[in-house]
Amino acid sequence: WCFLFYRFSSIRIFRRQMTIYIVDLEAVDTRYTKEWKEHLPKQLKRATNQNVITISGGDTPQATTPGAFLNFGGTNVYKSAQMEKIGTMFCEGKVKDGDYFLYTDAWNPTVLQLKYMSELLNVKIKIGGMWHAGSYDPQDFLGRLIGDADWVRNTERAMFDVFDHNFFATEFHINMFTEVFKDTGKYLGLNPGPKEKISRVGWPMEYMEPTLSLYKNMDKKDVILFPHRMAPEKQPAIFNDLKQAMPQYEFVACQEKALSKNEYHNLLGSAKMIFSANLQETLGISWYEGALLDVIPMVPDRLSYSEMAIPEFAYPSIWTEDWQNYLANKKKLIAKIEDYMDNYKKYIPLIYKQKDKLKETFFSGNQLYGVISNG
Repeated sequence: WCFLFYRFSSIRIFRRQMTIYIVDLEAVDTRYTKEWKEHLPKQLKRATNQNVITISGGDTPQATTPGAFLNFGGTNVYKSAQMEKIGTMFCEGKVKDGDYFLYTDAWNPTVLQLKYMSELLNVKIKIGGMWHAGSYDPQDFLGRLIGDADWVRNTERAMFDVFDHNFFATEFHINMFTEVFKDTGKYLGLNPGPKEKISRVGWPMEYMEPTLSLYKNMDKKDVILFPHRMAPEKQPAIFNDLKQAMPQYEFVACQEKALSKNEYHNLLGSAKMIFSANLQETLGISWYEGALLDVIPMVPDRLSYSEMAIPEFAYPSIWTEDWQNYLANKKKLIAKIEDYMDNYKKYIPLIYKQKDKLKETFFSGNQLYGVISNG
């Protein structure tokens, strides 16, 4: 029995040894992708005690396509360079059974080529992908400009099937994804896949609190921030109209200022409130950054906000459902903003409560690391 126990334990220990390859998203200095490039390998190695290697695609244009998260041309240059590196690794026999490939953006077609090589070369790896958006979201660029074209939906379905673990940050995002792919007509009755292929995990952002501590306890000013992309699904026109209606406060659309990360964090640390009228949000990072710096989040009760926000900071969704509903409820919005701004100190304990909920459930990588460790 001792021999069998030792043999079984040895097998388990052997199987847990792996190299985790991070196939990352290109780093844009003003986005969290730059922070992930620095912090995620350290956090993942510390949590799993495994060898962690980042597969980078090199340098890409820093200027994103207007209103977008990345550069639509540059991102394909980056991914092509990643694919060349992955292919070379297989040619040289560096990828071994039990290794894990983590795609920090699941919408990366190179995963299809990765699967092709691992299957034909009989290298037994595991693959995980972190979903941020796609054509299944009507407010995303893919959803708006391409929609349900067969090529994009079939590509997303294929990538989902390739991933052993499909990671989502919120239940809202999972439900949106699975609702689209359950179509029994055009997509031949294919479901998104077995439930065990889907994991609701926190995004690996535990680095954020110590990083932002430098900007905490700054003097607060009557500043209201719009920290989102200047894109239709973020409804910046509502923010600009409120700015005209409430000259007693300073309204700042951050992306219009071309701020460095340090400048943005200084502005965030001195602000009292963040405003959102978003029609697309599968997570939302800026309002967590704000909560860490004692900034009131004012968000609509829809999208991912509904499961993430405490009631005191979620206003009725209909108030900003569209421009017409905004105009009909503009006075209510103004009254709510005035209450937040003029009674800011009253809301500080609630900001702490909101921060704790976000930190523990949505902005910690512990669940993600656990799935990867278990293979």
